Amino acid sequence: MKYRVRLTFPQHLIKEPVIFNMAKKYDIIPNIRRARVTETVGEMVLELDGTEENLKNGIEMLKRQGIEVEFVEGDLVE
Repeated sequence: MKYRVRLTFPQHLIKEPVIFNMAKKYDIIPNIRRARVTETVGEMVLELDGTEENLKNGIEMLKRQGIEVEFVEGDLVE
């Protein structure tokens, strides 16, 4: 199963390996489609591949850390 998400990182998490930690803990394969990082905010569009349960758990982990998660549609993946 694949999810496409837009993540917005608060300033204190910009330099933390949160995507790596989520991917490793929940056996999720992330594919970065777009990313933009400034001094105060990080934004990223990802394609996440894994089981439905692992994806839901991984996304909940991101939300608990204060990352804004928005599901996106469009021409990112066929």
